[in-house]
Amino acid sequence: MSRAAYLLEPEGPVPYLEAWDLQRSLAGAVSRGELPDTVVLLEHAPVITLGRRAEEGELHVPEGAEIEIVETDRGGKSTYHGPGQLVCYPIFDLTRHGQDVKRYCRDLEEALIRTLAPIGVSATRIEGLTGIWLEAPPRKVASIGIHISKWVTTHGYALNVDLDPAPFTDWITACGLEDAAFTTVARELGRAASVNEVRPHAVAALEEVFNLSFEQLPAGVGAELRPTPA
Repeated sequence: MSRAAYLLEPEGPVPYLEAWDLQRSLAGAVSRGELPDTVVLLEHAPVITLGRRAEEGELHVPEGAEIEIVETDRGGKSTYHGPGQLVCYPIFDLTRHGQDVKRYCRDLEEALIRTLAPIGVSATRIEGLTGIWLEAPPRKVASIGIHISKWVTTHGYALNVDLDPAPFTDWITACGLEDAAFTTVARELGRAASVNEVRPHAVAALEEVFNLSFEQLPAGVGAELRPTPA
């Protein structure tokens, strides 16, 4: 039997720091048993985030670029977020999911693979590399970076739906790979694609993989999230 969970889907690009503050607030509530497992699905305003394994010299951001740079507590190295990318933040109590960090990461990968399959994109894992890829040649379509404290998860995955992948390769030595190739759902389909097109498949995949049944977060929870002004 599936477990009840909450889903929050703010409209419009959300500043990274606002979303991070919300994650921490939700994580506290989930840890205390005040909320069930909760997922936030959103797009970010342009930002580069530095994971715990980020190293000096990874960034090559051109002078004058309008982009925020934020050091985070997630795993991994540097990555880019921006409009046209579906970002998923599962706030899960892993005591309900086996208390197995490797399994949790594999389940996130599986959710991504199942998200992409219905829209005609065949994605896979590649041994020794993080995230979700297409072959061949290998090209990355989604990144994963997580943080776990007292068995409660924050951060999650970022799926490239329809955005310019240049910041991944021109501004960052992404994932620590000098020649990493990045792609998007739109590029693989050969047509425009939207986050709203992909979002229902992401919700369904999360429900299937993690045995959840989503309902919208109650009014007022997450109200501090405000889309970036156009």
